[in-house]
Parts: sequence; C-alpha cells; structure tokens
Amino acid sequence: MHDGTPTSLLRDGVVLLGFGLVFVLLFRRIGLGATLGYLVAGAVVGPHVLGLVGDAEAKLGFAELGITLLLFIVGLELNPSRLWRMKHEIFGLGLMQVVACGLAITAIVWLGARFSLPAALALGLPLALSSTAQVLPMLQSSGRMRTPFGERAFSILLFQDLSIVPLITIVAAMSRNPADANAPPGWLLALYTVAAVVGLIIAGRFLLRPFFRLIGNMGEREMFVFAGLFTVIASAAVMEWLGLSTALGAFIAGVMLADSPYRHELEADVEPFRSILLGLFFLAVGMLLDLGAIAERPLFVLAMAAALIATKTGVIMAIGMAFKMTWRQAFALGLLLSQGGEFGFVLFAQAQAGLLIDPEAASLFGAIITLSMATTPFLMGITRRFRTEPIAPGTDREGPVADGANAIIVGYGRFGQTVGQMLLAQGIPVTLIDTDIEMIDIAGEFGAKVYYGDGTRLDLLRQAGAADAELICMCIDGDQIEPETIAAIHEAFPKAEIYVRAFDRRTLVKLKNGPATYVVREVLESAVKMARLALRGLGVAPAEIDRAEEAYRVRDKERLRIQIAAGDIRAARTETAQRFPWGNDPQ
Repeated sequence: MHDGTPTSLLRDGVVLLGFGLVFVLLFRRIGLGATLGYLVAGAVVGPHVLGLVGDAEAKLGFAELGITLLLFIVGLELNPSRLWRMKHEIFGLGLMQVVACGLAITAIVWLGARFSLPAALALGLPLALSSTAQVLPMLQSSGRMRTPFGERAFSILLFQDLSIVPLITIVAAMSRNPADANAPPGWLLALYTVAAVVGLIIAGRFLLRPFFRLIGNMGEREMFVFAGLFTVIASAAVMEWLGLSTALGAFIAGVMLADSPYRHELEADVEPFRSILLGLFFLAVGMLLDLGAIAERPLFVLAMAAALIATKTGVIMAIGMAFKMTWRQAFALGLLLSQGGEFGFVLFAQAQAGLLIDPEAASLFGAIITLSMATTPFLMGITRRFRTEPIAPGTDREGPVADGANAIIVGYGRFGQTVGQMLLAQGIPVTLIDTDIEMIDIAGEFGAKVYYGDGTRLDLLRQAGAADAELICMCIDGDQIEPETIAAIHEAFPKAEIYVRAFDRRTLVKLKNGPATYVVREVLESAVKMARLALRGLGVAPAEIDRAEEAYRVRDKERLRIQIAAGDIRAARTETAQRFPWGNDPQ
C-alpha cells in the first residue's frame, strides 16, 4: 500500500465511474445519449482539464475489450433467417452507404484539409460509420425500430458494423510504422484471415456447442457467464496471435453461436460486461482528446463537422430515394445517420499507431465525431415537422411490421408445445425459451428452434424481444412462478399481455390478483374431460353429465373467489362444504 499503486487504482476507478455516472445521467436527461456523456466525462477528468486521472493509454488498452464484446454481440444478432430476409437492405443499401459516404468524405478531407491520400482514407473511411450506440436507442424510444424505416436504418448500421473488420484491414495495410515492415503481405494476410475464419467456424460447430450443452446441463449460471467470456477472449486471442483483427475473432465467435439455442442467454450474460467496458472505452477516449489542439483550430472542427453532417445526409438521402423511399423518409434517414460513430475512435487510434496521422489529427477528428453526435438529437427535433409525411384523409400512419416475435413462450414442455404450435399455426412469430437441454435437442430434431435460457430473467426476455412482443406466455412446469416475477415482467414490458400456467390451485390463488392477463390451471380442463368420459362409460345420461360438470365449476369458482379474497387456500372449507356436501379438494 505504501507505493500508492492500489490506492491509485481505487481512486482512479472511483473518479472515472463517479464522473461517468454524473455526466451520463445529465446527458441522457437532456437527450444527448450516454456516449457523449462518457466522452465529456473523460475529457473533464483527463490531463487537459482537471487532471484527476492519468495513463489513459493503458486504460484504453483494457477498455478495448468493450469493443471486442460489442462485436461479439453484433455477431449474435446475425441470425441466418433474419439476414436472408434483410439481405437486399443490408448488402445493397448498407454497402452503397459505406462506400459512397466514405469516398465522398475522403475527398473532402484530402482536398479541404490537404492530408496525404493514405491519411485522408484513414480519416475519411471511418467517418462513413454512424453511431450504433446513439441511433438504436433513438429508434427504440420513438417506437420506429420495427417499422420499414427502422429496418432500413438498422440494416445500414448492421453493414457498418460488418465493415469495421475490412476497414481495420485497409488501415493496417497502409501502415507506415517500421515495426510493421516485417508483417506478411496482403495476399498472405487474406489467406490467414480465411483460414482463421474457417477454423473458428469448425471449432464452433464441433467444440463450442457441445461445450455449452455440457454447461447448460450443469445448470450453473456463473459457469455459463465464465464460458461466454472465455469464448470471446479466446477467439480474439487466436486472431491476435495470427496478426489479425481481434474484432474479427469476436465477431466470428458471435456468428458461430447466433443460430444456437444459447444465443439469448449468452447475449444477456455478456451485455453487462460489454456496457461497462464500452463506457470505460469512451471515458479513455475522452481523456485522450487534446483539447489544446482543438482550441487552436475551433473553426476547422466546426467546418468539418458541418461538412460531415451535410455530406452524409445528402448521400444517404440520395441512396434512400434510389431504394424507393419518399424524399421525406430518405431525408430523415440521412439526418439520423449523419453523425460519426464510436468505431471512428478505434480506427483513428489504429491509423495513429500506423503513423498515418499524428496525435493532433486524431484529437481534431475525434472532436469532429463528438460534435456531430451532439447535433443529431437537435437536428431530428428541429426538422420533425418538415420531414414528417403528411397523412392523407382516410389513411393511417406507418404501422409496425412483424420482425422477430409477436409472442414469447417460456417453457417448451408438453404445455408450452401445445400453446406454441397453435400460435404458429396462425402464422404468429414465436420465440421459444427453455432450460432443458435434452428437450431443446429433441425439439430441434422436429424442426422447432428453442433457445436456452432462464425466461424469468428480465435481461434475457429483453434480449429475446419482449419490449416489442404482444404476448408473453409463462408455460414453466412446476410451482416456479412467483407474483414478484410476474409483476416485474409486467412493469418492464407493459405492452405485452402475460398468460401464466398455474401448477395448481395454490399457484392460482397466489397469482390471481397480480398483473397477469390470465392464469390457467394446467390440468383442470383435461381432468374435467376425463371425468365426463368416465361418467359416460358408467352409463350416466348426457344431461346428468352436463349438470355434474356445471355443479363442479360453480363450486370451484366460488371456492376460488373466497380463497383469492382471503389469500389462503384453506379458506372457504366450511362455506362450500355446506353448499356442496360431496367434499373439497386441496388442489
């Protein structure tokens, strides 16, 4: 303790997290998003303002794990069926946007700022990327994530995320660093990349899935979290050992598991680590911003930020109209994606390490990205009336489209299978979740895609799309559902109706006054049907069978009313015994 190192680490952690918390809360409050809050907090605590925390380079190296985890989660989102349905938007609209915006901005940087062509490419191409961390929450908060407009924006962002790996490769290929002189030639690097990708895919198919199946059977969540982080870091380490992009390794690891039953569980487990480390990454980037260099050339920063926004808005608007969007929708799409993105900081750091740009240029263009991100909420607000489509008489506004699941079924045993198959028969998209590995494998043999995970966890339900689902069916076997769980699910996802499978009368009484839309006692109807068949087999007249069923249902309903009011399954024993002398049952 005397050398000050442990104290320094703790003090730095408290300062960074404290300032980050305050600024993120403030920036979210005024609608500017968490990313800008982290950047400004880092700049404030860094050496150019308060100087409270040092060694930003070391912190940046550690926090880059956040970028690695982000690429892993992007890979997990690439479900093959969804990719195939959106292939034209992703690989058409997205590709055109990255290429056209990248070349246009490169030309502006090359001609306007008089950088060399390699430096202009290293600065211009990253500026074609937009901020996924800022745009997606804006789409979700406005309710447009599942609309055709939201799908196009998401497709462009998805292709931008995919393009990070080739952009990193381009910057690395232009490196002027003597340390990279002995690096393999580009064609050999490409062969390494293909071989590594194929090797990781094979490992994922024959090693990872059995590995996660084994851990899932153990039922220990801590081991699942540990295994998920190990998968990401091991894949990134293999790529680093080959001299390739660690981001590519993490991305491939995600794609390997995107179509596995463990996707939602992994996404929910990794997300907290991704959020924390990505926040630390932006804090470190803010600390590295050379505010002195920015203060010396404020007009340059303002002019380049304006040129970036205008160029991306115009190019994306033109591409959107070419894809048959109305000019208002295309203009809105251009504005929404007009800012620079968080991966620009990653690529600028790599360009600086490759001696393509100097630290001053990295700070200046980092400030340009930051300023462009700050303008997006204001531009979207100012232009709202201008870019909103007029509503013709007798027509409705653009409504949501079915993307993902309209219903989520938690528990895919005998009960959940019946519910799921009837919903699917009506063409309703359903996401199925269960923790029974053996059942998941058997369901897969019959063509049913069941995801592994604990469906009572809010974070996992959110990853499975519960925020946009219309229905959540809790079909879990046994007495596992608590009123607090249903209340938390209802509070987190108020748009979804909740149907609950009740194990017995005690569960029904426990849940009946909660927010569930309907609670179904699992064996009631099948037991009534068996009793009717038994009576018919004994020769009882159909009218008498109907009267016996009606009497039972009246008695059962009256008992439930009293028990629910009392909150006690033992209530109503005396009252119902007097009215229905053939007895009561505890279930």
